[in-house]
Amino acid sequence: MAIQPKRNPMPVQDPKERARNFSEVALGYTAKMAENEASRCLSCKNAPCVTACPVNVQIPDFIQKIKEGKHEEAYRIIRETSSLPAVCGRVCPQERQCESKCTMGIKFEPVAIGRLERFAADLHNAQVLPPEEAPAQNGHRVAIVGSGPSGLSCAGDLARLGYEVTVFEALHTAGGVLVYGIPEFRLPKSIVAKEVQSLREIGVRIETNVVIGKTLTVDELFEDGFEAIFIGSGAGLPSFMNIPGESLKGVYSANEFLTRSNLMKAYAANTETPIMKGGRVAVVGGGNVAMDAARTALRLGAEEVKIVYRRSMEELPARKEEIEHAEEEGVIFSLLCSPTEILGYENPTDPRDPKNGFVKEMRCIRMELGEPDAKGRRRPVPVEGSEFTMPVDTVIMAIGTSPNPLIKSTTEGLEVNARGGIVVNEDGLTSREGVFAGGDAVTGAATVISAMGAGKTAAAAIHAYLSQK
Repeated sequence: MAIQPKRNPMPVQDPKERARNFSEVALGYTAKMAENEASRCLSCKNAPCVTACPVNVQIPDFIQKIKEGKHEEAYRIIRETSSLPAVCGRVCPQERQCESKCTMGIKFEPVAIGRLERFAADLHNAQVLPPEEAPAQNGHRVAIVGSGPSGLSCAGDLARLGYEVTVFEALHTAGGVLVYGIPEFRLPKSIVAKEVQSLREIGVRIETNVVIGKTLTVDELFEDGFEAIFIGSGAGLPSFMNIPGESLKGVYSANEFLTRSNLMKAYAANTETPIMKGGRVAVVGGGNVAMDAARTALRLGAEEVKIVYRRSMEELPARKEEIEHAEEEGVIFSLLCSPTEILGYENPTDPRDPKNGFVKEMRCIRMELGEPDAKGRRRPVPVEGSEFTMPVDTVIMAIGTSPNPLIKSTTEGLEVNARGGIVVNEDGLTSREGVFAGGDAVTGAATVISAMGAGKTAAAAIHAYLSQK
């Protein structure tokens, strides 16, 4: 049979319609599409795709089951190593991980591994099944700080080994960045809720509105009887450019902007936490978070949304699919330019003028690419005399985040690096006995799947540590 060179396209909403609603953009494969795509897999014996997966999903095995029409068996294979299959199938950068090593990709388009993972997970979740049986507990207690992907992954693995696991979440809803950071149109919150519920069914306790370092400290967790602690508190401290005008009304960090939309439902008609109303929006940055913020602004009614990025399209770090979706929806890319100042309205003759203090425009300068930096990317250099003004009503800074300093500042003996990340060894063990860490709290902002991999690594290390007690 001839090899099908191109992958099966993903059905999506029409760009004009989806740009004004929060329903999921990608609609998912049908069984026929999935089985056809699975038939493209070469079932390589050395499986390079598996070694490129941070949680080592047995990719050829689950794809073979889809090929055979055994969809539930495919899901079970994924579930053996991944705690969040429906999530990973949607938001993991497969093109840089498993799919980048797909043998098919040498001559043709790689197999759509992520789309097949999503298909198997969605089909499983659509069924009404009895809950997974909780394993017998082994008498040991473990605390997990943060209910994002690293925390949930660690919690799931430990619970299945019989540990009494309690997850402490600072916000009022479990899920971490999966619920506050990723928009509904990319990751429906009902999917995250279902994944969290599956962990509750196997005995994981989740306590919300608990800020470790404030409500409770790491020392107090140990005093309460927890024998090991995993810190997966993420990287929720936003970065700014430190340019004049960042304190004006209408300037947001992407963290705040997305949290108010995703978690506090700022897009609802009767919301008590509105973000913006129409107007012109500039999103500074070029990563996935910048794309999420820009596409969210469109759906909130912005008349014009621009991505302002200091490098060219080739250097944009966001996923190719997200860039394409943003372009299709009408986001404008203002590349090779960088903000230098944000200006606001001022009416000294009438201090009651409601526009006072709000964003009016942003001054920028053109950039050109010079020599490569330490990461191999060509360094942007300002072009002298190229300043220009961009009229804007809202500015969203999406230039990165770092770990929140609260836990390190309240925990003795916890070593951190210059970027604020917790220092760990290859097993996720910190400088404090019994305390492990992983995910963005260690690395800074990274991918969901890498955080899950760190959670799995720490779970295995915690099991080894407590098995000696």
